[in-house]
Amino acid sequence: MNHSQAPTEQVSEAWRRHRPYLVNLGYQIIGDVGDAEDVAQEAFLRLSRTAPDEIDDVRGWLTVVTTRLCLDQARSARARYERPGEPADEARAGDDPADRITLDDEIRTALLEVLRRLSPAERVAFVLHDIFGFPFDTIAETVGRPVGTCRQLARRARAKFTVAQPKLSEVASAEHQLVTEKFITACANGDIASLTAVLDPTVWGSATILADPAPLSQVNHGPHDVASNLLQYLGPGVTLVSGPAGQSVLLAFTGGRLFAAIVLTVRGGLIAKIEAVADPAARG
Repeated sequence: MNHSQAPTEQVSEAWRRHRPYLVNLGYQIIGDVGDAEDVAQEAFLRLSRTAPDEIDDVRGWLTVVTTRLCLDQARSARARYERPGEPADEARAGDDPADRITLDDEIRTALLEVLRRLSPAERVAFVLHDIFGFPFDTIAETVGRPVGTCRQLARRARAKFTVAQPKLSEVASAEHQLVTEKFITACANGDIASLTAVLDPTVWGSATILADPAPLSQVNHGPHDVASNLLQYLGPGVTLVSGPAGQSVLLAFTGGRLFAAIVLTVRGGLIAKIEAVADPAARG
């Protein structure tokens, strides 16, 4: 049976509203921003091939599709990692450490180490519940497992995080997660009105630019100046995701390379301070 294609407008609007969220979700499960972008792309391709009247909740539908794609990919990656004689991800051919002077070494190493402590199912249950706040009955429907099993998976994942580095167990609060998602979506769409809406009237931002021979500093005050400056560096074309395991930090990628880390201070549901460290050389 051939389904009529979803209207282009519906897919375009869903892309604008939900793609940044889906890439972030994928990154938390897979740990690779390029793979997360590919998974989100596949989810939207499937959306475009689905009849609109078959979907009641587009965001929920995309979340389920993305999560299942990530689960399949995580299982495949785990199998490759555990295969004897298989080279580690960090030692891929052509990835000479001498050619990579970026911010991501410590962060990526820590993320990979923790992700490898979790089974794919533990990853999904932990990320969906502890980071994105999904109830366990929804998670059970998404991954096709009983609610009790999903609770147990999340509990096991949480226990493994308690023995990891302390900074990786500092999961952002629900309020911080909501504000962060709005911030990421506004930046991805270059939407200065939506961006200023999540900034406190007294917001200020500071940036440290890694430059030779010495780092440079930049400070901005007020929602308009802070938002305008942010969109120069974090606007469309840049992928923003939450830090490993939902840490209260954002990572900015371009072309698959990490070039900036941003810490947001949230008070009363608004961003009061933004601190960034950027490496322009990493942008290529």
